[in-house]
Amino acid sequence: MLYLVGLGLGDAKDITVKGLEAVRRCRRVYLEAYTSVLTVGKEALEEFYGKELILADREMVEQEADSLLKEADVCDVAFLVVGDPFGATTHSDLVLRAVKLGIPYKVIHNASIMNAVGCCGLQLYNFGETVSIVFWTDTWKPESFFDKIEKNRQNGMHTLCLLDIKVKEQSLENLMKGRKIYEPPRYMSVNQAAEQLLAIIQNRRLQGEEPETTENTICVGLARVGAPDEKIASGTLQQMATMELGSPLHSLIVTGTMHPLELEMLKLFSVDSSSFENNACQKTT
Repeated sequence: MLYLVGLGLGDAKDITVKGLEAVRRCRRVYLEAYTSVLTVGKEALEEFYGKELILADREMVEQEADSLLKEADVCDVAFLVVGDPFGATTHSDLVLRAVKLGIPYKVIHNASIMNAVGCCGLQLYNFGETVSIVFWTDTWKPESFFDKIEKNRQNGMHTLCLLDIKVKEQSLENLMKGRKIYEPPRYMSVNQAAEQLLAIIQNRRLQGEEPETTENTICVGLARVGAPDEKIASGTLQQMATMELGSPLHSLIVTGTMHPLELEMLKLFSVDSSSFENNACQKTT
């Protein structure tokens, strides 16, 4: 059988009892290593699980998926995913391949950023479509995710922004020359995401638009959700651009219409309480 096991968001101990039991009886255990990271390394997981882990990077999962499933029809194989197996990134392709090969599968769920963001006090059913904010380059500065944030704001909904992770990426030169040389890992921070949003707002104004999302829109920065040193900060988008929340992973929420209870909760994490009091354009219900 193929087991898809969620690891939760913190450290080795966040795996469920059911997940740990599955891992310990598997012959091979793969650790998905490109969509998210835990606060501890592979060695800490191996020690706690009592199993050797095989790192599965994007290349392996996307191009060599059949090798992951090898012999899974006669022995147990586990695929470990930080958060939930079907949380921020879907692994449906692996399931479909297993089914096609006649391999049964079982999903063991866990907490993911998609539900753990409730820790800041915003109600989960008030969130609209989730967006991903990617690192800009000198020649590539996409803005399409901003339109989704705007649509959510118009509908009174909050937006969870998942911030870019660059792991085992190749430079354009190395890619073109076929050299398997990889860039150091990079993780987008809340302030980097906020700076890109502010740049888009300025671009839109230059085009004659007046966006729903402005410098004064209340946002929430989150870092290392689920870890002992979790950090939450709320304030205006402008304030988020100067926010330092430490090591990865970071997420950003752009708020929509807020219930008074949500507003009260966000004030617990405010970087400056006056940003809430002076924010006349912030709608509440």
